[in-house]
This record gives sequence, C-alpha cells and structure tokens, in this order.
Amino acid sequence: MERAMEQLNRLTRSLRRARTIELPEDSETAVYTLMPMVMADQHRSVSELLSNSKFDVNYAFGRVKRSLLHIAANCGSVECLILLLKKGANPNYQDISGCTPLHLAARNGQKKCMSKLLEYSADVNICNNEGLTAIHWLAVNGRTELLHDLVQHVSNVDVEDAMGQTALHVACQNGHKTTVQCLLDSGADINRPNVSGATSLYFACSHGQRDTAQILLMRGAKYLPDKNGVTPLDLCVQGGYGETCEVLIQHHPRLFQTIIQMTQNEDLRENMLRQVLEHLSQQNENQYLKILTSLAEVATTNGHKLLSLSSNYEAQMKSLLRIVRIFCHVFRLGPSTPNNGNDMGYNGNKTPRNQVFKPLELLWHSLDEWLALISAELMKDKTNISSILLKPKGPNQQEDNIPAPTFEVASTEISALSAEREESKMYEVGSAQEAYADCQDVISVTANRLSAVIQAFYMCCSCQMPQGMTSPRFIEFVCRHDNALKCFVNRNPEIIFDHFHFLLECPELMSRFMHIIKAQPFKDRCEWFYEHLHSGQPDSDMVHRPVSESDILLVHRDSIFRSSCEVVSKANCVKLKQGIAVRFHGEEGMGQGTTFQPNSNSSVNPDHLNYFRFAGQILGLALNHRQLVNIYFTRSFYKHILGIPVNYQDVASIDPEYAKNLQWILDNDINGLGLELTFSVETDVFGAMEEVPLKPGGASIIVTQENKAEYVQLVTELRMTRAIQPQINAFLQGFHMFIPPSLVQLFDEYELELLLSGMPEIDVNDWIKNTEYTSGYERDDPVVQWFWDIVEELTQEERVLLLQFVTGSSRVPHGGFAHIMGGSGLQNFTIAAVPYTPNLLPTSSTCINMLKLPEYPKKEILKDRLLVALHCGSYGYTMA
Repeated sequence: MERAMEQLNRLTRSLRRARTIELPEDSETAVYTLMPMVMADQHRSVSELLSNSKFDVNYAFGRVKRSLLHIAANCGSVECLILLLKKGANPNYQDISGCTPLHLAARNGQKKCMSKLLEYSADVNICNNEGLTAIHWLAVNGRTELLHDLVQHVSNVDVEDAMGQTALHVACQNGHKTTVQCLLDSGADINRPNVSGATSLYFACSHGQRDTAQILLMRGAKYLPDKNGVTPLDLCVQGGYGETCEVLIQHHPRLFQTIIQMTQNEDLRENMLRQVLEHLSQQNENQYLKILTSLAEVATTNGHKLLSLSSNYEAQMKSLLRIVRIFCHVFRLGPSTPNNGNDMGYNGNKTPRNQVFKPLELLWHSLDEWLALISAELMKDKTNISSILLKPKGPNQQEDNIPAPTFEVASTEISALSAEREESKMYEVGSAQEAYADCQDVISVTANRLSAVIQAFYMCCSCQMPQGMTSPRFIEFVCRHDNALKCFVNRNPEIIFDHFHFLLECPELMSRFMHIIKAQPFKDRCEWFYEHLHSGQPDSDMVHRPVSESDILLVHRDSIFRSSCEVVSKANCVKLKQGIAVRFHGEEGMGQGTTFQPNSNSSVNPDHLNYFRFAGQILGLALNHRQLVNIYFTRSFYKHILGIPVNYQDVASIDPEYAKNLQWILDNDINGLGLELTFSVETDVFGAMEEVPLKPGGASIIVTQENKAEYVQLVTELRMTRAIQPQINAFLQGFHMFIPPSLVQLFDEYELELLLSGMPEIDVNDWIKNTEYTSGYERDDPVVQWFWDIVEELTQEERVLLLQFVTGSSRVPHGGFAHIMGGSGLQNFTIAAVPYTPNLLPTSSTCINMLKLPEYPKKEILKDRLLVALHCGSYGYTMA
C-alpha cells in the first residue's frame, strides 16, 4: 500500500512539473495552448504557464483578432479574467468587429466578469463597428439586473447604433418590460426616433409587445408614424396583434375607427384583420356590437359606391366582399352567437345583437330597387334584352333617404342622349338600339356589380344561420327576382363562378339554375370545381411539401386491399387532402397512386360496408388530387354518386337481356297477354329465391297497360338502387369526405367518368406545349422535331402506348398535360438526350415522366426504334 502511494505521489509531482514547462516562444502556438485552459477557467495552469513566459497577454489571434481576455469574458471564466487583468490585459481592446471584452460579457450575461472589467476601468461607452455598446447587448437580451449595475457608468443612455437605434428601442422590440422600465428610469428618451423615424412605441408594436406598449403609453409615449407614414397601429394589424391593438385603442380611442377603415385596404392581409377584430370583439358585448355596427356601415357605404356606375368595379367589388367576409367572421365568433336555427336579424327579433344589420338594410333596399327596375325593363321587351338602355335618374326616385338606382356615368352624355331621343321621336325598340349603338345596355353594365352585392347579401344571411342551412329570406329574394337573375346568368355565365356560390349550397336554388349551369363548357365547370374544392387548403403539390414518416401510408402488398382500407380509415383527412405518400412494407419504393357495380350479396363479408366506404374515399381522393383511376363503373353507379335517378335503360349495364325485356314491356300493349306480372319480383339471395315487393302489397297488384311504366321504374330502382342502397350509402360516405356533394353535381354521369378516368383522346399540341427538354435537347433540335412529327403520324392507340411507356398511365388528367403527376407531384413530360449507339432503343423513367431519347441520325431510324420500344416497353422493357 505504501509503495502504491509513493508511485501516485511521484506521478502527481511529474504532472505538476509538466505544467511548469515554458510556453512556446511562437505567440500563435502559445495562445492556442492557453485558450482551452482559459475557456475551462483553469487559472492555476494558466498562471504557471504565464509566470515562466514572456507571452504578451494582449496578443490578438484568429480571424477576428481577439485576445485571451475576450475569450475569458465570453465564457465567463472569471478567475482567468482576473489573472489576465492583473497581468496587464487591456479591458478596452477591440477585436476586428469593434467588440471589447465588456461587450462579450454583457452579451452573454456574465455578471462577475462585467464587475471585474469595470473595476479595471473598462469603458462602457465604447461602440463596436455597428454602433452597439454594452447596454445595447443587455437590452437585447433583457438582462435588467446587469443593466442596473452598468447604467451607473454610462454617460449617454440614448447612444445610437449605426441604425439610430438606442438600447430602449431594442428592449421594446424584444418585449423586455423590466429592462424598458430601467432604461426609462435612467433617463432614456421615450420618444426618440431612429433614422427611419421609428420610436420606442413603434418598435414595441412591430412585434406585438403588448405589455411593453402599455408601459410606454402610460409613461407618455407619443403615437407617431415613421418617415414612410407607417403607424404603430399599422404594424399591429399587419402582424395580427389584437392585444396590442387593444392597448393602443385604450389610450387613443380614435384608433378604433381607423381599424374599421383598414378593412378597405386590400394591401393588408385579411386574416390578420380578422384576427385583430376577433380579439377586440371578445372583450365585451358592447365592443362586439360596436365593431359589427361599424363594419356594417362601412360595407353599406362601399356597396353603394359599387352600385354607382362611375366607380372602379374591381376595387369596389373586392372591398365590399372583403368587409362583408370580415363582418360575418366576427359575427359568428361573437360572445353570444346563436345556434337555434332562427334567421337572426330578419325574423322580427329586435335584440341589440340583431341591430348590427340595420345599416345594411339600406344596401339591400337599393339592390331590390335595381333588380325591380331591370325586371320591369325585361317585361317591356321579352324578345330583345339587349335593347334595355341606360336611362337618367328621374326627379322623384328617392324617398326615405334610401339611395335609389342611379346611373352616375357620363351624366351629360345621358342627358344629351335623352334629348336626342326626344327630338328624333325614336320610341321603337329597334330604332332606339340602332341610334344608340355606342351605349351599353343595363344588363351588361350592372350585372357584375349587382351580382357582387347579391353575394354580399347571401353571406350576411348565411352567417346568421346554422351551418348547412340557407336563409329563408335569401331563398325568397332569389325567387322574387328570378327573371333578372337568370338574365344575368344567361348573359354572363361567369357570374355563377364568381358570385353565385349560393347555387351550390342550396338545392332548391340550384334546381332553378341547373339548366344554365350544365350548359356551360365542361372545361369551365372543371376549373371552377377544382378552384372551390381546394379553396382555403394549403398547397397540395407534394413536390414542395415535406413528407414525414407519420404522413406515409404503410401498406402490405400481400394484403393490399385490406391493409390499404385500414391505413386510410385511420389517416387524417386533412393530410390526405394535402397529399398522399404510400410505402409498401419491406420495400423502399414510394409514390403517389372492365366496369363495376356494387354486389347486392356483398354482405356475406361482415366488413363489406367498411370496404365500400374505403372505395369511396379512394375515388374521392383521386378526384381531389386530379389522379386518374384505371377503373370504370356502370353508368348507373355514376348516377348514384351524382344523386341522379336511374332509369330502365341503366339496367343494360348489368343485365342486357333483362333490360330488353323491360323495353319490350314499355313498347307493347301487355293487356290480355297473360304475363301475370305483379308488383313483386323474385331475387336470388345466396342461391335461394326470395320474393320482394316493389311497393306495399305489391304481390297482389297486377301489372297492366296503365301502370306498367311505374312497374318498370320500380323494378329498375330495386335492381339498381334498393338492392344495393347500404353499399351506395357507405361508398358515398367515403367519397364525400373529400368531395362535397354540392360541387360534384356540376357534372353529369358522362362528365364524371371523364374526371375520374381521363380523356380518351390525346391532344398532341397540348402535349408539345407542356413538354420540357433536358440533357442537351431543345425544342428546335432536329431529333426533337422528328420525334413530334412521328407522334403526329402515330395512331391514337400508339400515342396511348407512348404515353404509358413514359408516364406509366394511358390517360391524360383533366386539364391536359399540364396536370400530369410524377412520383412526387406535378411533373411535366420530359425528353432527355442520350448519346446514340446502333440499335439503341429509347428508354424511360416513369416516376419522373422522362423519355430518354437517343440522338438518332435519321428520322426513319428514330421512328423504327421508337415503335419497337413502345410495343416491347409495355411488357416492362427498359422501363425504370
């Protein structure tokens, strides 16, 4: 034991002697020997090394030219810092950025280091290259305790950095309340602006620092804009800082109306305005009512401006709808929003809450007058709507202070027009139209303006109703002005897509306009469908959306249907709408990706309804993401999806022979033929025949010539609907999770098949237009031109093979080649150059829709090799 202790002592003495070796004479080597010890505050080791060395403790090293004192101050190595100061280290030495050890100690909150530096005459007023002093660093980080010690040594608490910002500015921006109070107590100028004119209050509001703003306002901060006219309130609204806005309004009540007027500023983000007003409205009932009433007044003013034909339509339309959207949002989120199904505000209830709609009644009255005027003109000339000309306002058109329809466009021209008309006595419709060919008719001039006000009216009515219910008042309004509204739509179908959203949300109203909607081009309806389907959703392009492991659907290939059904049923619908990523269990690959009718006997599987719901989800997701499905349903099933009644002709898709029999019954007189048919039929249920009545008591009701049409319809409904109603309902439950019924009804059963399965024809011009080139190819290269010439010469079937060879799909999505998807999102058809060698075939990478086309020397060789690749490639030849 004694021997072991002796060895340990010798080792200890040896280590101590090792520490007393002299530092290298080379300062660069010496400083890097000392630096780790300083960082670890090993002051004894540093002391011993320095005692036997001529090393200059102020030696500046590294790219930033700092001394060991900088390192000690930065790391809080207080013992080493004291040692270096005693050895003559300069406390005011500045590194390449102008920072002294005191700056670094202040930045990192090293209180003991700061105290020692001050003892050794560190200058607190030195600025670094950016003009920052030690108190700036303390203010940035809210180190109030240290600031109290430091300000006693500061000659100017308002010293500015290079941007003219004081410590108070940065403390306010970062919301350090106690630091702000300390600076103000130390004499900081509360209203001092920086070079841009921004004051302390401005900085506090720019970052929504409510409590800091409160302190400033209570201590006399002025409400001042910067040099660009941006005010503290502007900053609060831009950031959606409702609490800070509340503080500003408490001290400056006039700012309340300023916020209300901001709703007309299209440069401000609407969601931020909503956020602010939502917060303000939640404070108390009176504030809530005041906000709504003020918004209603502004909306009414904007609405009347919109009805003034001299106003800018686009600007006034956007302003009105913006204000009304905000109004409705605040109304729904109020402290006492009703949910009792009443049409609040329009049912005679005069509670204070419903009085907020009163200013809008002036606008709705003007709207009614306009539509009544147009309806009257339509009644005068039902054959020639275009003959309705602008007329000047009459002398007695206003009463009860309600603005009557007035044409404020070129009033002198209208007066002259009227005088000319009176002078020439052109009262006939035809001659009036000919004489005033340059004068737009009332419908063309007013339709869009009135439609925007109608949309606003609908929004206000809807916000008072429970979700999914249409206001009775609005339904009555549409019915009352049916002729005028249909005239608008006929003349300008875009009104449906721009303003008449109510048609999709109310079946009763939709039915009145359906024939007009269905008459619009399929392409226009598709664009509108997707516009509204994806409105309010984040960008669904998975190329730009990072996919986490939790977002990936893990599917087992050996049980693909069952496992797919399980993972989709558990997945988040919102995430599925944004994008789908699938991985097969145990495989690295991942991607996005005959006629059928439900079987009435599917109940043999106890989970059959879950599977039908899953099938509906998959079809809904495919339509949501514009993904084509290589599956086709019977025409009747497309009708079920759309809610269109089936007829006997639809039976042909599942039983052609039975459909012929039904047709024969309808085409022939069946009286006296002895068919002995009743209103009941026998149905095969798992091999056993069961009699099913078509209606109550059907077994005893004979089918006759008089009731045969009813019989055929009921048989059709049994075979095509009643027998599979649970399966249809389950499918639609899944489908409508992603596709609202109101949107899909824009299409008929043939168009729905196109949406789901793609267009049967390939537009070569569209293909060329949406193709990209890479690896050396450009559109004008000879090989590329030969390629497109050959595509023009191919048969439709060969074009499908080419498309399938490159993309893996034989169909083009709706919207054309611009919407083709790759493995991870939208991916244009791409042609890449490949060096040519004899007999080389084109190849492809289907995951990125890329055709790797060799640089063939002749068009004939290109065509030969391409056709070989197409006919072999479909069997997997050289496909990536």
